[in-house]
Amino acid sequence: MSQIAKRLAALGVAGSLALSGAMIADHEGYVPGTYVDPVGIITACFGHTSKDLKLGTAISEQQCLELFAKDLVSHNKQLLRAVTVPLSEQEHAAYLSFHYNVGSGNFQSSTLLRLLNENSRVEACNQLTRWIYANGIKLNGLIKRRAHERELCLQGATHAYE
Repeated sequence: MSQIAKRLAALGVAGSLALSGAMIADHEGYVPGTYVDPVGIITACFGHTSKDLKLGTAISEQQCLELFAKDLVSHNKQLLRAVTVPLSEQEHAAYLSFHYNVGSGNFQSSTLLRLLNENSRVEACNQLTRWIYANGIKLNGLIKRRAHERELCLQGATHAYE
């Protein structure tokens, strides 16, 4: 178990959610304070967003982990409310990472979710690689993240039928 997964677990984040969190943290990166993300949103720590954030604010590592833990639980609840089919562990981790990155509104209105809820699992996984743009610009970080999410998702999609 990675260090971040252990620290999330210590904050009460359940095992598989903590492991997913480690993957998400890897893709989000860590900034001990606020910054502007590629689409112009003031963001903090491990991709945390809030209307209350002010640019130039320093945030301790412990506070960042606490925000991240709350964000993971919140995104997980939203994800599970939207998905109507059971998910394998791999699909769950992949879609949680995606949901965390694009937000609930984008996830809920996506073709990906429609296909997933129609039980077209492989097609849903393949939708991930379409989401590689921020403000119309293809980002290498998103290309890598989506490829990782898709690979994980496809591993889980094959097990979902067993």
